[in-house]
Order: sequence, then C-alpha cells, then structure tokens
Amino acid sequence: MKIISTPKELKEYLQNSQQSIGFVPTMGALHEGHISLIKKARKENEIVVVSIFLNPTQFLKGEDLEKYPKKDEADKQICKLSGVDVLFFPHAKDMYTEDEVGLLAPKIRGFVLEGASRPSHFNGVLTVVMKLFNIVNPTNAYFGKKDAQQLNLISLMVKQMFMSVNIVPVDTARESDGLAMSSRNIYLSQQERKEALKIPASLYQAGKMISQKILDTNTIITKMREILTPLEISYVEILNRDFELVRHVEIGNTVILVEAKVGETRLLDNIWL
Repeated sequence: MKIISTPKELKEYLQNSQQSIGFVPTMGALHEGHISLIKKARKENEIVVVSIFLNPTQFLKGEDLEKYPKKDEADKQICKLSGVDVLFFPHAKDMYTEDEVGLLAPKIRGFVLEGASRPSHFNGVLTVVMKLFNIVNPTNAYFGKKDAQQLNLISLMVKQMFMSVNIVPVDTARESDGLAMSSRNIYLSQQERKEALKIPASLYQAGKMISQKILDTNTIITKMREILTPLEISYVEILNRDFELVRHVEIGNTVILVEAKVGETRLLDNIWL
C-alpha cells in the first residue's frame, strides 16, 4: 500500500492510469462500516484509494473537531489489511489556503434536517468532496447510507456540476444489537449505549408499521417519537428519495431519518424503503 500526503503527488501518481478507480473518502477512526465500503470498492475496481482527512470546514464553532477520535496507525493497518492500494493522508495546509473558493450547499436541501442545526456544515462537506474528487478523479466513489442527507447532496452536486464520477450508496453497517456503526459511538457511556438503542428501535417500529399497511407519515412519526423518549430529538422525518416531505409512505421511494443526542453525542440513523 502506498501512502501519499500531498494532492500534487497523488494527482501525478494516478493521472496516467487507465484502470478503474474506486474511492472511499473518510475522516479516519475507521470501523466495520468503513471496511464494508472498502470491500465493495475492492470488488468493483482495479485500484482502490482511501482518503483520511479530518476536514475542518465541516465543523462549526464549538463542535467536536479537537475531540474527534484519531487512530492514524490503526487506520493505516486497517487499510493495508483491507487491500487498499493508495492511502491519501493530507494535511489541512495542503487542502486549503487562506482565501478559499468555496462551494455552497443548496438553499433548501442543505439547510434542513442536519443542516438546520448546523448551518454551513454541508458547505464544508461539498467543498472538500469536490476537492477530493478533483484530486483522485475516481470512477466510483463509495458512501454509506447512514449519512443519507450527505449522500443526497453529494449526488446532487455530481449531477448539477456535470461530474463523471459514479456515486455508489452502501448499506449501513450495524453492531450486533442494531446500533448503526459510527466513529462517535466511542463517546457513549455504558448507560448511554443502552439508551442509543432507542434510535434503531424507533426505525424498526416504523418498518413494522409499514409492513402492516400503516402508511400515514404523521402516525408513524408520532409512534417513533414515543419510542425515542426521553432522548433529545433533533428530527424525525419521512421523505422521498429526493428529500421532499411526503404524507404517505411510498415503498421503494422513502427514507425515514432520525437524529438524536444521547448524552452529548449526536447520532444519525435511517432506513431506506
């Protein structure tokens, strides 16, 4: 596995390649969810590139940038064992300058759900992903469905900017008890870990209601909120896959999303139906 730290070196290393490139962008602290992305990229491409970059522009003032878990040596070993060909490990000074051209998230879709409580967050996400795509020039890029809004906005960016990369959504990896895997799970105390299970439980209940032909979104959301009590709920929403509000579930075109705080830890989860 080759480790590269500057955009210039990586561009030069990949620019003459005629092989398909699968790209997995991450912020590090890799877990089984990331490994599932890497494995899918390995299966579907001739070259696999993983980036580890803790992107400062997507963190708002007071958020957990400094506390975000860093496991650089373990991450390198995981990438090596997972069959990664190139690990891109840049520094912020190589990715950003003092006077930056930035990318703005759409005025509606970028400022609802997670974007409502974290204004400008998705500006940072889209800007760094655009930079990474321009450096790697991947054939396919792999993103987990757990971050559904991020996935939706990146797909929208690729479409609207006429980019050639193919975005590949990958199902959410879960712990044995159903909790969605996240680098932030390590923040949870033992008691908070038990409380966090209310999140997948609420989604399971939604799926069960839909299987019983209960399709009214208000009815489903009310029941989900009951299950999530007493967690601090940021949102519970049922949308179509264009991220528009709907009154009735349409099988094959629906995403049910939850964001809640468990203690001081913000957790996201969703199901795609």
